[in-house]
Amino acid sequence: MTPKFLVVSGSTRAKSFNTQLAALVGKYLALENAEVTRLNLEDYPLPLYNGDLEDEKGVPENAVKLKRLFETHDGIFIASPEYNSSITPLLKNTLDWISRVRDEGEQPLSVFRKSIYAVGGASPGLHGTMRGLIHLRTVLEIGLGCTVLPDMITVNYAGKAFAENGDLANEQTQRRLTLLVERLHKEAQSRMIRSD
Repeated sequence: MTPKFLVVSGSTRAKSFNTQLAALVGKYLALENAEVTRLNLEDYPLPLYNGDLEDEKGVPENAVKLKRLFETHDGIFIASPEYNSSITPLLKNTLDWISRVRDEGEQPLSVFRKSIYAVGGASPGLHGTMRGLIHLRTVLEIGLGCTVLPDMITVNYAGKAFAENGDLANEQTQRRLTLLVERLHKEAQSRMIRSD
């Protein structure tokens, strides 16, 4: 069986370091013979979540499409920038809207329990995105019930972190990324076997 992975960047900025990181993870997952989908959140614009808006107009179509993407992949990698020690409003809003999509008879948040998650981030600063990733883990694990690998990849001084071929220039960081990808792939395969 070939596992399917979704790689997501929490940024839509041109030349985003986190989009580069997500692409790199996708590249290494593909080298593991996995099927990879790269998700650009710019393709799925959503209004700021508001309960009154949901009551009046229902869940936006793009939230439904995103939920379908999340539930049809065995593993999900999220590359998250850090905004003031937290995650981007874009990423939080996306997760909030997906959490509101529910098929008839479906348990709340069940979409988030179908995949294995891994997280990482790249930042121009000294600490990478460590503080933001801790917040992201709280949202994913406690808020949404996701299973998230304990391993994380943080890339600091991101302006100089990527080599010309897109790999990470620092050998130690590159090795940590490789190990994370290998574990994500292995855990996704294990979950596929258990659900068979």
